[in-house]
Amino acid sequence: MTQFMNRKEDIVTEAVDGVVAASGGRLARLDGYPHIRVIVRNDWQKDRVALVSGGGSGHEPAHAGFVGEGMLTAAVCGDVFASPSVDAVLAGILAVTGPAGCLVIVKNYTGDRLNFGLAVERARAFGLKVAMVIVDDDIALPDLPHARGLAGTLFVHKIAGTLAERGADLETVTRAAERVIAGARSIGMSLDTCTVPGSPKEKRIPDGMAELGLGIHGEAGVEQVAFEGARAAMHAMCSKLASVMADRPHVALLNNLGGTSMLEMGVLAYELANSTIAPRLKAIVGPAALMTSLDMRGFSISVLPVGEEEMELLAAPTPLAAWPGVSQISPVRVLGLPDGLRPVKPIPSDHAPTRAFLLECCEALLAAEADLNALDAKSGDADTGSTLAGAARALISAMDQLPLSDHTQLLRALGQELSQTMGGSSGVLLAIFFTAAGDAASSGQPMREALRAGLARMQEIGGARLGDRTMVDALSPALDALADGPEAAAAAARAGAERTAGISQARVGRASYINAKQLEGNVDPGAEAVARLFEHLAARAAA
Repeated sequence: MTQFMNRKEDIVTEAVDGVVAASGGRLARLDGYPHIRVIVRNDWQKDRVALVSGGGSGHEPAHAGFVGEGMLTAAVCGDVFASPSVDAVLAGILAVTGPAGCLVIVKNYTGDRLNFGLAVERARAFGLKVAMVIVDDDIALPDLPHARGLAGTLFVHKIAGTLAERGADLETVTRAAERVIAGARSIGMSLDTCTVPGSPKEKRIPDGMAELGLGIHGEAGVEQVAFEGARAAMHAMCSKLASVMADRPHVALLNNLGGTSMLEMGVLAYELANSTIAPRLKAIVGPAALMTSLDMRGFSISVLPVGEEEMELLAAPTPLAAWPGVSQISPVRVLGLPDGLRPVKPIPSDHAPTRAFLLECCEALLAAEADLNALDAKSGDADTGSTLAGAARALISAMDQLPLSDHTQLLRALGQELSQTMGGSSGVLLAIFFTAAGDAASSGQPMREALRAGLARMQEIGGARLGDRTMVDALSPALDALADGPEAAAAAARAGAERTAGISQARVGRASYINAKQLEGNVDPGAEAVARLFEHLAARAAA
C-alpha cells in the first residue's frame, strides 16, 4: 500500500519533528537523532514530579500527543512497534527529572519492560529518585502470565499527570498510578490488520470475520468471530469486560485503533451507551483515536472503576488536543421540530393495486442497489444505489400511513416522505418532483401531464436539462413516451440512459467535478435507475 512517507527509515524522525513544529512552541525534542527521539515539555522547570512514558511509534497520538500540562513531561519514541533504546529512555529521564523525582510509565511488553527498566536502574545510579509502573490492562488472554498494556495506559497518564501537575510527591503519584493499573481493564477488536510502513500487509483476518482481543502491534487476538454488525461486536466486547468489572461506577474509554471512521465510532458509542455494561458506566472518554495501531480498522474499550477523586482528576482541564476530555453518558434528548416544519400527515387509506404497484417499485430499487453503487463509483461517490434503496425501505415502512386510495394526495405524501428520508440532492429533487406532480394533479391535470409538471418544476429548481448527464436524460423521454404505453416509456428511458454513456462532460451534480475519462462509456447511475424502474413497470404490465 502506498503511504504518505518519504523513506521508511525516516518516518519516525520526520513525524517527531512534525509534531514539535506544529506544537506552537509547547514542545521541544532532545538532540541525538536518529537514535534518541525524545519529545519534552518546553516549559518544564523540574520543580515537580516528572512523568515519562513512550514505546514504539505507530500508536499516535500516544505518546507524544499527551506531552504537556497535566499529563506527560516527556515521551520516548522508538521505531514503529519497537521499543526505544535504553540510552533514549535514560536521556528522557535525565532531561526532565529534578529533586521531586520521576515516574516512568511502561506498557507491559518485553522490550519496553527491559529497556525502560534498565534505564530506570541507570538513572537511580545517578542518584535520581525514579519510580516505575507497568500497565497490564488487557483481559483478552487471561492465561497469559504478563497481560499486555493497552489504551488503559491513558487513564494512568491523566490521573498521575494531574496529581504531578498539582505538586503531589512521587510516592503519592506512584500510588495513584498503581491503583489505576489495578483497576483498568481493556479489550480490542478489529476487522483488519494494520499496515506497517514499508512492509506488505498481512492478510490474517478473512472477509466477514473480526478478531477479538488483538494487541496494538497487530499481534493475533484470542479468537476470530463472524462479524455480524456493530451491535454484535459491542456485545462480544462487553461480555468479556462485564466478567471483570466490579459492581460500581466506571469510566469507559472508547478508542479508535486508527482506521475506523468517525461515523462508525459514533455508532459504536451508541451501542456502548446501550450495552449490557452501560448501567455501570458513569462517563466516557472519546470516542477518539487515542492509542492507535497505525491504520488498524478496529476499536478498543477500556474501563476504570472510579470514585469522586478519580472522576475529578480525569475531568481536570488540560490544553492537550489529543485528550478529548470526560463526558457524562446521558439519555438522548429529543426536541420537537420548530413550528412550520412539523409535517402534516395525510389520512391513511388502503388500495390494494396501488400498494402492490409501490411495493414492486421499491423492490426493483432494492434489487438494483449494488449495481447502481458500482456504476456510481465510476463517476461519483458510490452511493446512488444505497440512497435509492434507503428511500425504498422508508416507503415500505411508511406504506400503512400513506393515502393509497387518493393518488393526488399520494403524490404529495411521497414527496414529503422522500424529503425526510432520502439523502443528497437526489432526495430533494425527487421530493420536488412528486410534490409538484401532486399539486398539478389536484388542479385537474391527468396523471401523465401532472408528472411532466413535476419534471418541469424539478428541472427549474435543479437546473438540469436533457444532455446534462442526469436522471432527466431518462425520465424526460420516458414521460414523453408514456402515452404510448409502458413498453414505449421503458424503451425511451433505456435509450436516454444509454446516451449518457457518450456524454463526457456533466453540467450539474457531483459528476460535473469528474474528468471526462472517468465518465466516458459509463451510464449515469441516476438515469440507469430510472430506466430500470420503467423496464420493471413494462414487464409488470406485460405479465
